Amino acid sequence: MGITERVWDALTSMIKLEDRVARQSATIKAQQDKIENLTERVIRLETTLELLMRASETRKLK
Repeated sequence: MGITERVWDALTSMIKLEDRVARQSATIKAQQDKIENLTERVIRLETTLELLMRASETRKLK
């Protein structure tokens, strides 16, 4: 195997690795967006639950 072939193989490997890293980065970004969306939803649910619990306590007192 000549030097040219080894250099070409190394460049090809680097390009493939860069592509995999880019795809994984996109996947991680999508997962992070989903996690943030779920976190926002949980916060809204907790707030709603808290408000309903306080409203039920107020009704019990009257």
